[in-house]
Amino acid sequence: MAAAPKGKLAGETAIVTAAGQGLGEEISKRFAQEGANIAVVDINETEAQRVAGEINAAGGSAIAYKCDATKKTEVIAMVGAVLKKWGTVDILINAAGGFHQFAPITEIAEEEWDRVINVNLKSAFLCTQAVAQTMMDKRKGRIISIASGAGVGPNPHAPSYLPYGAGKAGLIGFTKLLARDIGQYGVTVNTIAPGTTLTPRVRKVRDAASVERIKERNPMKVLVEPEDTSAAALFLASSEARYITGVNLNVNAGNIIV
Repeated sequence: MAAAPKGKLAGETAIVTAAGQGLGEEISKRFAQEGANIAVVDINETEAQRVAGEINAAGGSAIAYKCDATKKTEVIAMVGAVLKKWGTVDILINAAGGFHQFAPITEIAEEEWDRVINVNLKSAFLCTQAVAQTMMDKRKGRIISIASGAGVGPNPHAPSYLPYGAGKAGLIGFTKLLARDIGQYGVTVNTIAPGTTLTPRVRKVRDAASVERIKERNPMKVLVEPEDTSAAALFLASSEARYITGVNLNVNAGNIIV
């Protein structure tokens, strides 16, 4: 007989979007280490399969799903496949998001606005809508969305990310409203707002001097690492946070304090 899984999330099933890289990948691996079954969801099938393969090779339980989280039909099909495989969804991590090109409002194309709002906000709405009934029926669930400091307030040391900041601010508002609506069913809904994080993408596009400048602007004189966000997500997904809902948790070394 196989040994029962161990960890803070033992036997739970988690869907993680944008899990083929960055914070989604880090959260997927952290949750798998804590005993969760992981649906590694990404629009990039190759990267999703890589992450799922690495989790399985390390003794975890994961399967990759190719899905564009901004497309309702694809999201419904993905959630249906997860339910067919594991019978439930206990945790949803909405990690899909993306930047736009820096530009003043007079130069932002309508198509660019729609693209950025869709990937940062609509994707969370669609995925949350697709899992909500399952969580409400069993009166248990965790919905955690990855927001951003840009959604909390403008960074005085960086150019404005107008569509991105608006999308992430909308995500924080969506979370607070939803937390009130479905709290009666035992489902918690929270966001995490990382500051600039030393993900592989950031390491690739920023030189050492740029990283040091960002560090110096933070009260703690450091940049957060991906594992800091995954630790926050693990806490919010665990039983230790069973009565925490409607919260935006800043993980940013103090670069935005509200």
